[in-house]
Amino acid sequence: MSVAEDDEGSVGIYWDTDAIVGQLRDAREAWRSARSRNAEYGSVGFPSRLALEKIIAALCGVLFPLRLGPSFVRRHNEDAYVAETLQTALSRLYGQIRLELGYSLSQEEAALVDQDAARIIRHFAAALPRLRVLLDTDVEAAYAGDPAARSVDEVLLCYPCVLAIIHHRLAHLLHGLGAPLIARIVSEIANSRTGIDIHPGASIGESFFIDHGTGVVIGETAVIGARVRLYQAVTLGARSFPADADGALKKGHARHPIVEDDVVIYAGATILGRVTIGRGSTIGGNVWLTESVPPLSDIRQADTRREPLAAPAPSA
Repeated sequence: MSVAEDDEGSVGIYWDTDAIVGQLRDAREAWRSARSRNAEYGSVGFPSRLALEKIIAALCGVLFPLRLGPSFVRRHNEDAYVAETLQTALSRLYGQIRLELGYSLSQEEAALVDQDAARIIRHFAAALPRLRVLLDTDVEAAYAGDPAARSVDEVLLCYPCVLAIIHHRLAHLLHGLGAPLIARIVSEIANSRTGIDIHPGASIGESFFIDHGTGVVIGETAVIGARVRLYQAVTLGARSFPADADGALKKGHARHPIVEDDVVIYAGATILGRVTIGRGSTIGGNVWLTESVPPLSDIRQADTRREPLAAPAPSA
């Protein structure tokens, strides 16, 4: 970098762009070479987080047009808005799915991209009505479970947990259909906006409610039943991370908790490993749990004992 002054006395700052570009290229090529990435890898592009943010926002409007759609939507033009927005959003999502499927395939497999992307988008679109019905149970659970909620409209418009759950249910659907990278991007969009981190692989039943929600973490293989309620800073995580003979972490094995129906888990609780929280149980705040508990358990921290301070000794 150098600093120079022009004829009018203005100071400009200059740097060697060509050298920086070359050094950045060298760094990229060294990384690719070390990981055996061939020249074709990534040549078709990658899914775009920015594009997916717009697509998911549009799909939120499709699912809840009067409350999450644009301000001009009314009952009389609701269907027209949904039809136009759905067509555009699905077309763009199809393009993003093609990018995910295509970036790591061999030339022999590339011919299957269009066929597989069409399959995914077709099943995804067909599932949206069922997804809306499932989301209605989540919204009702949030309204019923929070005395501060004045209406379901307030819940949909204001509650970060509802935004996170909508994103999760869309992401979980994509994950199961064969678009895990796009699903993970969708979940991380919600995480960045709400502080609620739900892996798209996690399975969550109906009427799910996260009160407040900041700091909640739900791992990839967690299984959550119906009518479960969590509070902020709850972790459903893994206890250990098995590795193979080369030291690489093993992928995909079940390592997160199973939470059965009608469980309540209060703020700050941490539940680790493939343990089962039995139906109807209550897990108290800040509990650290690494063992299964039977149905209807009430798990709390040990009682805090308070004893009066000893009286000071009289002065001599």
